[in-house]
Amino acid sequence: MTPEFLLTALIVVLSPGTGVIYTISTGFLRGHRAALAAALGCTLGIIPHLLAAILGVAAILHSSALLFQLVKFAGVAFLLYMAWQTLRDSSKLSVNPDNSAPRASLTRTATRGTLINVLNPKLSIFFLAFLPQFLSGTPGTATSEMITLGAAFMVMTFLVFVLYGVFASVARRKVLENPRAQSWIRRIFAASFAGLGLKLAMEKA
Repeated sequence: MTPEFLLTALIVVLSPGTGVIYTISTGFLRGHRAALAAALGCTLGIIPHLLAAILGVAAILHSSALLFQLVKFAGVAFLLYMAWQTLRDSSKLSVNPDNSAPRASLTRTATRGTLINVLNPKLSIFFLAFLPQFLSGTPGTATSEMITLGAAFMVMTFLVFVLYGVFASVARRKVLENPRAQSWIRRIFAASFAGLGLKLAMEKA
């Protein structure tokens, strides 16, 4: 594992995307425990794409227009659903939301984070193009190297997303006393999910 890989992976993970927006919105609206669940879910959602890249399934997805479109539009529908759910949520933000967060709610949060990444077919193609660049070139160790690089990418994703989520949960206190600001924050996150869904709809295999 080279410094070049770690630096490139960090830049990719830090870049604003669907998982980042979801984790930040969750941390801001529901607190740090929910943000941790969101970060874990988004990280777990990477696993199928890494496996697809390692096993070569991503190449099939890339070559099959129908399969790519099916997964893509499932992802679009889910993002639009997330936008609608965020927009219609009118509950007031509380100072310590984590104290009353039931385990089922945290599980649902993690599941949504997982689905957000699982239903993004571009991730499989990304890993198929990204990881091989950092292999040693030895055929016999290619699979183990891909697994190691993928695991490192997942750990980095989780840690960065946790930082995003915790920062958002701290920032929430700045708007707790302003109901109008709370409403606008929800609209901004809803618009972000809708925009990401539309962007995904425009993607081509």
